[in-house]
Amino acid sequence: MTTTPRSIRFDDAVLARLRHQASTEVGNNVSALAHRLVDEGLRMAEHPGVIFKPGPSGRRAALAYGPDVWEVVKFLREIDERGPAALVAAAETFGVDVSRITSAVSYYSEYSAEIDGEIEAAEDASVRAERAWAVQRKLIA
Repeated sequence: MTTTPRSIRFDDAVLARLRHQASTEVGNNVSALAHRLVDEGLRMAEHPGVIFKPGPSGRRAALAYGPDVWEVVKFLREIDERGPAALVAAAETFGVDVSRITSAVSYYSEYSAEIDGEIEAAEDASVRAERAWAVQRKLIA
């Protein structure tokens, strides 16, 4: 990704908060944090109901008070239902309204490579955890 320097002005209070937040995040600087926050803010404006939250694998898109977008997409891929029935099944499984599932699908349609990468990372982590569990069972069996 190439970047172009731009001048942007913040009032003193916002700039102080931005600097403080950047100082608390490992490897972050004010410019990188401002870029991330603007990008996430634009994505949230384009896809109402989608938020970003931190986790062991980094920041990820999620439904507000709901599952991560990758979890919704993975679920929809794995079930037999299609069309509106699939949306209803996902809503029931995750305990959210169908419109929120639709928001996750909409987000995926625009950022599918990102979400596919998160699904792959989760599947890899699951395989590693299962292998570790099998080794542990052999050791203590």
